[in-house]
Amino acid sequence: MEVIAEVGIGRTTHRAVAARAGLPLGATTYYFPTLDALIEAGLHKYAADQEADLRRWAQRLQDAPDLAAALVELVDEYMSDRRRAQIEFELCVAAGRNEALQPLGRDWLQGLHEVLAPHVGDQPAHDISALLDGTMLHMLTANRPLNGPALRSAIRRLAS
Repeated sequence: MEVIAEVGIGRTTHRAVAARAGLPLGATTYYFPTLDALIEAGLHKYAADQEADLRRWAQRLQDAPDLAAALVELVDEYMSDRRRAQIEFELCVAAGRNEALQPLGRDWLQGLHEVLAPHVGDQPAHDISALLDGTMLHMLTANRPLNGPALRSAIRRLAS
């Protein structure tokens, strides 16, 4: 996953993963005969982490007196681990290219919607989910900090 974060899925190789792990090349190819198998195994691990994050988000939102403020805090915390965020966005991009990975990408997108829907309803949950994904993508690509007040305001407009 460190290699994916550094160079992206498209440039990840058995050789690079073996070197990073301090293993001979044969070790990675023995357990993961194809590059797709190697990448998929790593992404499954991150998908499990995403599920744990979504459970934590659901728990935090359940007790939040201000949904918009809580979501801004959660996004800020999530984006504090930039490497992990890059990997998870790589997963979404890879899912668009690789049919075997599409369920992982859909689970993340649908999971966030399911966390939000009990608080705001179906359509606002969809809209807020898209806003959060777009905000995080902008933060990654533009290397900008979170504009908490603007995000909080946008969430409130979409939730009403």
